[in-house]
Amino acid sequence: MKHILSNKRKIFNDPVYGFITIPNELIFDLIENPYFQRLRRIKQLGLTHLVYTGALHTRFQHAMGAMHLMMQAVETLKSKGYEISLDEENALYIAILLHDIGHGPFSHALENSIVHNVTHEDLSEIFMNNLNSTYGGKLSLAIEIFKNTYPKKFLHQLVSSQLDMDRLDYLMRDSYYTGVSEGLIGYDRIIKMLSVADDELVIEAKGIYSIEKFIISRRLMYWQGYLHKTVIAAENLLVKILKRAKELAQKKEELFATPSLKLFLYNNFTKEDFLKNINVLNAFKELDDNDVFASIKVWMNNNDYTLSTLCKNMVLRNLFHVELQNKAFTEEHKETIKKIILKSLPIKENLIDYFFFEGKTTNSAYDIKKENINILYNNGELIDISEASDQLNNEVLSKSVTKHFICYPKNL
Repeated sequence: MKHILSNKRKIFNDPVYGFITIPNELIFDLIENPYFQRLRRIKQLGLTHLVYTGALHTRFQHAMGAMHLMMQAVETLKSKGYEISLDEENALYIAILLHDIGHGPFSHALENSIVHNVTHEDLSEIFMNNLNSTYGGKLSLAIEIFKNTYPKKFLHQLVSSQLDMDRLDYLMRDSYYTGVSEGLIGYDRIIKMLSVADDELVIEAKGIYSIEKFIISRRLMYWQGYLHKTVIAAENLLVKILKRAKELAQKKEELFATPSLKLFLYNNFTKEDFLKNINVLNAFKELDDNDVFASIKVWMNNNDYTLSTLCKNMVLRNLFHVELQNKAFTEEHKETIKKIILKSLPIKENLIDYFFFEGKTTNSAYDIKKENINILYNNGELIDISEASDQLNNEVLSKSVTKHFICYPKNL
């Protein structure tokens, strides 16, 4: 009698960590599910590749990497005697694997333009509940951990906290693909130093310097990568493109769009629609980076000057000029630029916000008002990293840095 070997214990070769093993058949089936496969077609860093040309990695890769780190974290904690049952272990893998499943293409731009008052966190939960029905309730414990309703708090912290596997992976992965070496962290040492005290995730004192570097790296990565001024310009340009397309669609003007994108341009769906109408959820399931960019390429030739001009700017990477500073811009300065724009471009004043946009962006390396990162000493004492560190202090750690920006066309 021949033995038929299961083909679901696959191995992925990841450029950041090497080989990633799929722990069980249910995880394999979830990875194969169309909901999850969609993440292959959504870039992790949206438009950041317009600045760092290598930043083309996907949310699929990130989710797989976060699961890999979770497997290491579980192994570490179990080896130190902390009780994690097999069901809890599998639930952790599922929760971290699916934590970003609700992200749309260019997620934050989408949430601010064609889908309103429905966050990617909302959609992740809706997708997970839907999958739970498909797989006969096998995701129930994972959803409890994801939502932080499960009694063991430290399990949720592995999925979502100031020291979760999500952050460890995205810092490592984004640093690798952007080439911003300041984001590199000692993820393996951090994981080896994980411990639990009073049902909270903590770090053994030997790992304090790795945590210091982790916090500093996160701050540097935000300003050099995620909040780079050119990335801000590109993402805000995309918001304006989608907003204008939605505005024209709402006026019943005929726009080219892929079927899934068209549905969201011509309708205003609420969270309730996603919950009750499976067709809306399935349409969102089909939405990825390709839908958005294919449509933008066609809109370059649209009769609407505003839409076509913005789309040409995006496709040809003629991004807006950005001014970035620590204090708010004066009304006088903003009005001067708006007047120049109105003289230079064939637009009416009611369309000025499509060619001049402003905002502010905030970054804090460590929020001491949220769950702390506590350092565990040999005598059992727990001290917050902001007090335990001799390199960092409360003021530096807790200070939120806010920068104001304005964007407008170049060569005015």
